[in-house]
Amino acid sequence: MAERLVTKGVVLRETQTKEADKILTVLTAEHGRLAVVARGARRKNSKIAAASELLAYSELVLYEQRGWQILDEASTLELWGHVRQDVVLLSLASYFAEMTEAVTSEGERADEVLALLLNTLYALDTMDKPPEQVKAAFELRLLSLAGYEPLLADCAVCGRTAPEKPMLDAEQGVVLCRSCAGSAARGLLPLDPGSLAAMRHVVGVERKRMLSFALRGETLTRFARACETFARVQLDRDFRTLDFYKSLCMQPAISGENAKSDKI
Repeated sequence: MAERLVTKGVVLRETQTKEADKILTVLTAEHGRLAVVARGARRKNSKIAAASELLAYSELVLYEQRGWQILDEASTLELWGHVRQDVVLLSLASYFAEMTEAVTSEGERADEVLALLLNTLYALDTMDKPPEQVKAAFELRLLSLAGYEPLLADCAVCGRTAPEKPMLDAEQGVVLCRSCAGSAARGLLPLDPGSLAAMRHVVGVERKRMLSFALRGETLTRFARACETFARVQLDRDFRTLDFYKSLCMQPAISGENAKSDKI
């Protein structure tokens, strides 16, 4: 009898194959990404059907066969019912899964990334937080865990801890004063004290308190735009799930240069 592997994981992607099977991309803490064959998962009465759905978090029993991990048994732990009932939230959660797949690898531990994904899905499912705030915090924290953490402590040129009219250089991953940026400022992203404080909070706070702040108006818009652009530039790719999410729910428009900023 083949040796069994028992692990917990989230389905990042599902691909239909043959008549009733699926190939799943599953993120686990111990083994990173795993490619898993779920035989018969598309049959009406399959016992592994629920655990083979996108975003399902389950305890999985696997065995290896011809280089593939085969799903033998599954016990579903969380399906994020509220998220699944809302097409906008589901599209956003799918973007989180696609991003997670992009920054993880097979065979490399992913404890922190898995915990971040689970906490973020929980926030979408149960917490009354603006989706754009959850999205931005996830993007920035995920990129930081993947080795792309931006340098936000002070201006990269003059060293001021409170940059004057702060701006984010998404390509270099640094923050600058508007005057220090000079002629290069046109290609940078404008921040304000509230959005910069939010970015610092997300990067530096313990994971469970990542969303323990509130922003609104232009400050939230700048925070969301900075985090999304930073992720896109650093990973040098687009995400089809993000495009679909945006087609369903466009981000709020900037309310004006004189809108009041929020602080953490």
